[in-house]
Amino acid sequence: MDLYPAVDVQGGRVARVPPPPSSRSAGGRSVGGEDAPAATADADDPLALAAAFARAGARWLHLVDLDRAFGRGDNRQLARAVLTSARVPVQVGGGLRSEEAVAEMLAWGATRVVLGTQAATDPALVSRLLAQHGAARLAIGIDARDGRLAPRGGTGGGGGLSDETALALADRVRAQGARTVIYTDVARDGTLAGPDIAGARRIAALGLDVVLSGGVASLEDLRQLRAAGLSGAIVGRALHEGRFTLTEALACLV
Repeated sequence: MDLYPAVDVQGGRVARVPPPPSSRSAGGRSVGGEDAPAATADADDPLALAAAFARAGARWLHLVDLDRAFGRGDNRQLARAVLTSARVPVQVGGGLRSEEAVAEMLAWGATRVVLGTQAATDPALVSRLLAQHGAARLAIGIDARDGRLAPRGGTGGGGGLSDETALALADRVRAQGARTVIYTDVARDGTLAGPDIAGARRIAALGLDVVLSGGVASLEDLRQLRAAGLSGAIVGRALHEGRFTLTEALACLV
């Protein structure tokens, strides 16, 4: 199982800033140290955060442009700088809904691009992207709430529930040749409320590699995700708030 520490970017800076080295975790442990990004670099600098995660042993990074995702502009050149300088593979998401946007990120060095949920509901687009880039370079983003698609962001709105289920979309893209899904329960994302393991397992049972995003709050959550046979987990807030270190998270997944 792979761990994807998140680098969420907004307004040219890290959207979720790690605490200063003097901060304490819920268990009283200092979050400073070699694998605490705030202790080694400017905490709100995406380039520095990405480099700090790599130094701490990350084997992947998950880079998201929140401004692009929610139709408030973009951080394209910053994304390019991160991709150019990254020492580990980078998975890129956030408002990527067109052939041009996906191709641009791959050309700049992304290892894998996450197609946004709104775009993934367009079967013709999914087929074209898979034909152009191959299944290894494209992940399908599936944002859901209560089992139904809940696309977020975009200039056309988003945030409402679709009549289509997450499982139906997953089955359709699997039939088209997709192999990897980024599954997010949007009600849990950023809440530290625990991940939707049951929902992720239903998608994985179709034969897809599922990377779960949203709700991870503890090392025990990661152990349960590994036991469920999932392909990976994206972790943001729990790392940034020092609930566990990247070194601890990687160790529990070995």
